[in-house]
Amino acid sequence: MIVAGQLAALGEKVLGAPLPIGIRAWDGSTAGPMNGPVLVVRSRDALRRLVWAPGELGLARAYVSGELDVEGDLTEGLARIWALVRRGTTKRPKIGEVLRAAWNLRLFGPNPEPPAEEARLNGRRHTKQRDRDAISHHYDLSNAFYELVLDPSMAYSCAYFTDETDDLETAQRNKLDLVCRKLGLEPGMRLLDVGCGWGSMIIHAAKHYGVHAVGVTISAQQREHIARRISEEGVTAEVRLQDYREITGDGFDAISTIEMGEHVGEENYPEYAATLHRLLKPEGRLLLQQMSRGANAPGGGAFIESYVAPDMHMRPVSRTLSHLEGAGLEIRDVQSLREHYVWTVRAWAETLERRWDEVVALVGEGQARVWRLYLAGGALTFEEGRMGVDQILAVRATVSGRSGMPRTRRELVSR
Repeated sequence: MIVAGQLAALGEKVLGAPLPIGIRAWDGSTAGPMNGPVLVVRSRDALRRLVWAPGELGLARAYVSGELDVEGDLTEGLARIWALVRRGTTKRPKIGEVLRAAWNLRLFGPNPEPPAEEARLNGRRHTKQRDRDAISHHYDLSNAFYELVLDPSMAYSCAYFTDETDDLETAQRNKLDLVCRKLGLEPGMRLLDVGCGWGSMIIHAAKHYGVHAVGVTISAQQREHIARRISEEGVTAEVRLQDYREITGDGFDAISTIEMGEHVGEENYPEYAATLHRLLKPEGRLLLQQMSRGANAPGGGAFIESYVAPDMHMRPVSRTLSHLEGAGLEIRDVQSLREHYVWTVRAWAETLERRWDEVVALVGEGQARVWRLYLAGGALTFEEGRMGVDQILAVRATVSGRSGMPRTRRELVSR
C-alpha cells in the first residue's frame, strides 16, 4: 500500500472517523480530502518521532524540524482535528496495529534528536534560577523579534478591542488605559508592575497618568529594552532586574501584574499572592490579568511546555481568586477578555506571516515554525473556550474595612 494510504488507514482508526484533512507523503502519494488543509509528511523521521514520542510532543518535534508541514490554513486543520477529539471518537490504536504499520513503513530506527528549539531546563521547578532559565527561554529570544511581531508599545498580553475597527496598537492602548482606570491612578502615586515585560504598562502609566512607576522583570533583555525606552521618553519610571520574591519595601498605591502569574507555579502562588498583599498600602488596588484553564493540561500541553513557556501553570479563575483571598485581598471585580485574546493572537499571527522572511533571518526557521504553531493553536484554544483570560481587581482593605473603592462600576472604569 502507498505511504499516504497506510497513514490514512491508521489515522482513521485513531480518529474513529474519516480523515478531516488531506495527507501527502514523501513518496508523492496522497489520501483524504485535498480541497482544504493538507498534512505533508516529508520524511520517515517525522513518523519515527511519533513512534518514540506518540501524541502532541512527537508531532511538535516533527513540525518544528520541518519534517512535517501543513499546506493551507493551519488553524483550520487544527480545528478539524480538534472537532473529532471533542466528539469523543478518538481511541488509542492497538500496539499490534502500530508495530505493523511501523514495519511496513520501515520506521524502526534511532530516535531523532529533538530540535534545538526545545527547552532543556534543570533543577527543581520554580526555584529562582530555574524560573530565570524558563523566562529566558521564551522572553530573551530577541528584542528585535518581539519588535517585529508585537505592536509599537511591545505589549505581549491580551489587548482590549472596544470597536471592530480597532487595530492592535489601539487595542493595546485601550487595555493599558483600562488597567490604569481600574487602579484609579492619579499623579504622584507609586505603581509597581510585577513581570513588566517590555515596559508597556509602566511607560504608559507614567506618561499619561503621572505616576512614579516601578517595573520588575527577571529577563535581562527586557530590562535593557525598558531602560532605553525610559531614557528616550523621559518618563518617571524605573526598571529592576528582580524576582518577585526579592522585592523589598511596601506602600505601593497600586500594583499591576499582567500575565505574569502563569509563570509562578501552583505551589508558589500563595507566596506570590502574599507578596502582592504585603507590597500594597491599605486601600491600595491590585489589577491582575491572567490566563485560566481547567484541570486538563494546566501547563498548556506538551508543545507549549516544551517549546514556548516551560513550567507555566494555569488554573481555573476560581482557584486564583481563592489564592488572592487567602492572602488577605478583597476581590472587587472580575472581567473576562477571552474573545479579545482571539483577536490579539490573530493580529500577531498576521504580522508573523507578513514578515516571515525577516523573522526567519532573525531567529531561524525552526523558531519561526514554533511561533506559527503557537499562534495558530493559541487563537483556536481561546476561540473554543479551552482557555480564558481575566482581569481581576482586588484591594487591600484597611483593618476597619475601608476599601477606598468608588460607589459604582461606571465610576471605576471611567476617567
